[in-house]
Amino acid sequence: MTITGNFIGGQTVTSSSNETMPVFDPATGKVVREVTLSTAEEVSDAIQVARDAFESWSRTTPLRRARVLFNFKMLLEQHAEELAGIIVSEHGKVWSDALGELTRGLEVVEFACGIPHLIKGEYSSDVGTGVDSYSLMQPLGVVAGITPFNFPAMVPMWMFPLALACGNSFILKPPALAPTAAVRLAELLKEAGLPDGVFNVIHCSNEDAEQLYTDPRIAAVSFVGSSGVAEYIYKTASAHGKRVQAFGAAKNHAIVMPDADLDATVNAIMGGAFGSAGRTLHGAAGGGCRRR
Repeated sequence: MTITGNFIGGQTVTSSSNETMPVFDPATGKVVREVTLSTAEEVSDAIQVARDAFESWSRTTPLRRARVLFNFKMLLEQHAEELAGIIVSEHGKVWSDALGELTRGLEVVEFACGIPHLIKGEYSSDVGTGVDSYSLMQPLGVVAGITPFNFPAMVPMWMFPLALACGNSFILKPPALAPTAAVRLAELLKEAGLPDGVFNVIHCSNEDAEQLYTDPRIAAVSFVGSSGVAEYIYKTASAHGKRVQAFGAAKNHAIVMPDADLDATVNAIMGGAFGSAGRTLHGAAGGGCRRR
């Protein structure tokens, strides 16, 4: 049985834990691999690796960081079909949806490649008598990302490209239901020239992930998932002095007007309801129309 391990310090690391979870292919219902859930000590070690790597990465010029991300962009394009196959086998969405997910994530990487311009500071002279004012944008430190299973590649790519471009190191906790895409992204980042330890992937239980919200070595947390967990993470991490963005569930509705193009409307509503195997973040949960 194939084991999906962690990616820490630039290499795949097998956890010493005996706790594993099966990863199913939804198309067949068969177990295609297992993921090992790390111990609390291993999570702590991963945080330290990221913290150590931050010291040199944060001093790397924005231009150099952008070049790494541009290399990563090209590798994503070259390996798009491979990544789509991983997503299909673990999540169950159709091939076109998997490629679409990668395209959305790639757009963020492309945006992050412009980081030398995006993080320019500001300077204002004579804001007061004998007073000038200026601002700088500086990296925070170690950033943690916790992502859901319904978009194994896109949601992580909402987070880490900009975090890395800004000079932060990153720890990603992907979903145990679909863990392999995250590890493959880490391998491509290393191939793109990202220094070891700057981007790490850790698989762990919800209990051991608590360190990501409370450990003082973590500076910021980004989360996408259910509303209840989003609220908990926001309260916990912010109480420990971290910057937090926590995105919960959305309930979207489609209102069909009398003059709507029904063919286009039906196609849009069906796509919203059943696209991405019915697990899309922005799909319509309900609809309404005027009674004739």
